[in-house]
Amino acid sequence: MTEQTTSNIRNSRRGEVKRWSQTLIPTAREAPAEAMTPSHILLSRAGFIRQVGAGVYSYLPLAWRSLMKISEIVRQEMEAAGASELLMPAVIPIELYKATGRDEAYGDLLFRVHDRHGRENALGPTHEEVITDIFQHSINSYKQLPVSVYQIQTKFRDEFRPRAGLLRCREFIMKDAYSFHVTVDGPGGLDETYDAQYAAYVRVFERLGLDFSVVEAESGPIGGSASHEFMVNAESGEDKILICDSTGYAANVEKCEIGERAWSFDGDALADLDKVHTPRMGSIEEVGKFMKVKPPNMLKTMVFDAGEDASPRWVVGVVRGDQEVNEGKIRDAAGSAIALADEAQAKAAGFAIGFVGPAIAAQRDDVLLVVDPDSAQGTDAAKGKAMFWASGANEADHHVKFFNWRRELGALLDDANRVKVADIRNANAGDPSPRAEGAVLREQRGIEVGHIFKLGCKYSDAVGFGVLDQDQKRQSVIMGCYGLGVSRTLAACVEMSHDDDGIIFPVAIAPYHVLITIMKPDDRAQRDACRQISGELADAGIDVLIDDRDERPGVKFKDADLIGLPIRLTIGDKALAEGSVEFKRRGSAGKGDLVALGDVVGRCRETLERS
Repeated sequence: MTEQTTSNIRNSRRGEVKRWSQTLIPTAREAPAEAMTPSHILLSRAGFIRQVGAGVYSYLPLAWRSLMKISEIVRQEMEAAGASELLMPAVIPIELYKATGRDEAYGDLLFRVHDRHGRENALGPTHEEVITDIFQHSINSYKQLPVSVYQIQTKFRDEFRPRAGLLRCREFIMKDAYSFHVTVDGPGGLDETYDAQYAAYVRVFERLGLDFSVVEAESGPIGGSASHEFMVNAESGEDKILICDSTGYAANVEKCEIGERAWSFDGDALADLDKVHTPRMGSIEEVGKFMKVKPPNMLKTMVFDAGEDASPRWVVGVVRGDQEVNEGKIRDAAGSAIALADEAQAKAAGFAIGFVGPAIAAQRDDVLLVVDPDSAQGTDAAKGKAMFWASGANEADHHVKFFNWRRELGALLDDANRVKVADIRNANAGDPSPRAEGAVLREQRGIEVGHIFKLGCKYSDAVGFGVLDQDQKRQSVIMGCYGLGVSRTLAACVEMSHDDDGIIFPVAIAPYHVLITIMKPDDRAQRDACRQISGELADAGIDVLIDDRDERPGVKFKDADLIGLPIRLTIGDKALAEGSVEFKRRGSAGKGDLVALGDVVGRCRETLERS
């Protein structure tokens, strides 16, 4: 690895020097009214971004410099991992999305536009379809694979309620990479490239100075057999991560497994089944309050559709009322693709949506019942007596008390083809770890900045993309996909690293490394000292911003803290009289240190390299 990829400052070229008065840094005391998250507030106040429309932002000079530094590190690591850069169009004919079904899978998130001829297009949220089309018309033999390519480009997703500044917007900058293979394992296989991309992502985020976790993840609308998310650890993070400290296992809430939990349907009924009229009460909260039953004693029952050709057609999942059904786990337990049942279709099929209970499986033979272990309890072990359950009555506007598994479903519970017990809920802190007996899961918050996928043949099969293998037989091309949010990484960094005074940038992301604050810009001695120091710093590969504004010292110091550059050098009469300048590291307590003029470059280099 070259010195450029290991150093926080760039010795291979001269650093840049810019005067505050020559650029655009419109700092503000107040953030926009809609700004709620730290990154949205601080990037707005520090003059990094300005909103143009809902979820659409201009990147002002400081932000653009940071984004370019992030992009450069990403490029270096992508090239080191064997990927080549290209650029694909933002405007994509809708036919490409229709070929893979993602015109519907993306739903309203897909930005649709029509040209003057009435042709429908989409603004690319990602480019799986485009890159597959390119390779389909460029590759015809296994000898041409594997190949990996990437781009850094503006993407579009029509978020209904864009919020949190750059964290959830409608237009954003992203790096997306794609790889193509004829095998999964072995030399040149998908696994090899996936591992190389994984390692490259780790290096990217380490070099950027971010505190991050790598977690197992669901693939979502992109699809694929396996995926990992790279999450910046931040208390304000929108995503929940579950971690086993004993083993290092980590996963997001959609993917996290839960360790073994004891269960048994056996147990006597507490009382006769009691049907209760619950008119127009579809939610757990409403029903529980009306029936005076706490959510942990209620059975939440959700209906999923496996498709008209599936047998059984319907999959019914059951969890406790205080827990959340996990659709991905339901899919895995059912062993087939499923989707939350369309309410109108389910009602037409005879389901009392909002009032469905587990006993539905005993009333019809087109249902697979999947029960979470926490709900598959006939006896309350803690109290040593029969378990009290309330559930839907499978009749509109009615629920039942004193539901009993054995009484209501009988021998059906022993039919593995009709009833399964499986982990089908979202994990929570305190749940047993799936990797270490006796260990429990811990929760922390994070912000997704990268997501890598083993796509398999989903997209190549959709468009009939195959190549001739060494036996001259045609086979589907296997793909991988690797996304990294460039603009999102900038925001996540601020969420991770700030204080009450402003941003605290890691060296690698900071738009400039050093801010020189001149107390008296019209003073010749201070100007000369600034010219000497900035020149020497630039010669050492350090980027410098000079605050040469005719402003009060208090204003300059507040702005210095707000924009968050790693080092502030203050040039004033008292320090110069001693042949020194004041040196202060952003985020350090107290006043700065006096550093002799001849030692400034060395002190800055040492501090930046150590950070």
